[in-house]
Amino acid sequence: MSQTHVNEEIMNATREMVRNEIADNPSLSQAGAAQEAGVNPSALSQWMKGKYPGDNVKMTESMERWLSFRRKKAASVTTPVKAATWCPTPTAKKIQAALSYAHMAGDITVIFGGAGVGKTETCTEYAGSNPNVWHVTMTPSTGVLGSCLERVALKLGLHVSGRAAKIEMAIMERLTGTDGLLIIDEAQHLNVRCLEALRSLHDATGVGLAILGNDLVYAQMTGRGVRSATFAQLFSRIGKRVKLLKPKGDDVKTLCKSWNVTDKEMVAFCQQIAEKPGALRMMVKTIRLGQMVAGSMGEALALKHLKAAWRDLES
Repeated sequence: MSQTHVNEEIMNATREMVRNEIADNPSLSQAGAAQEAGVNPSALSQWMKGKYPGDNVKMTESMERWLSFRRKKAASVTTPVKAATWCPTPTAKKIQAALSYAHMAGDITVIFGGAGVGKTETCTEYAGSNPNVWHVTMTPSTGVLGSCLERVALKLGLHVSGRAAKIEMAIMERLTGTDGLLIIDEAQHLNVRCLEALRSLHDATGVGLAILGNDLVYAQMTGRGVRSATFAQLFSRIGKRVKLLKPKGDDVKTLCKSWNVTDKEMVAFCQQIAEKPGALRMMVKTIRLGQMVAGSMGEALALKHLKAAWRDLES
């Protein structure tokens, strides 16, 4: 049998496996398969029809690697590995209540501290469950006024550029009359002018404003001397202040339960992780990886798998 004939048989078999993989996964399209495999969607479409003018052997190898990876991923878990979606822990409910206050009262709330306790996830959940809520996440690149306003404008669906004053006016027009809530996440990246501009948006439109970040956000607003005077306008308008500390035991128990982790020793180990930097975020990563470790061994999740996952994440 010629090498060409053998390759053709392999190609046809691989094409059939790709078709079956797509058919068995309703959320997966051919374009999605191409993206996951790192190949051109048009080239994959031609290859699937047997009309690809390029290197068919190379394309076949790419799709075989993709199929192999998906098989390994499916075999790595014996129980579904859920995404880190929102869980109503006591701390999350506290954050949610503060967001609701700012939204309903059209006031300003500041939520600060507590890295890894669920601030961002709770904001995402709140924005997805209520009308006219815009969750804007800041980064170091948005720390100056123009970039900050552009990020807010994009979240509002506005495509406007130019001077900061022009962008600000467009934002004000969009927010006026919405009874909405503007959530500014990772606000520690913003300078004084940015925070004052956000305060001005609140003053001019009456929308609620929630400012979230680490301890630096509140420290800036409550500093002494010049710093305190700089933030006086904003600080005097804050209606609710929420300081988040390390996760409480009930936070850990609630989150563990949502992941079907109920063994006392496993929960206690998760509590130890939650008290370290990264808090609940690292705990969830450990549980997820622990499930994958257990799945690869054909076993149910146990304390040894969590410890192995934590060692791997710590290294």
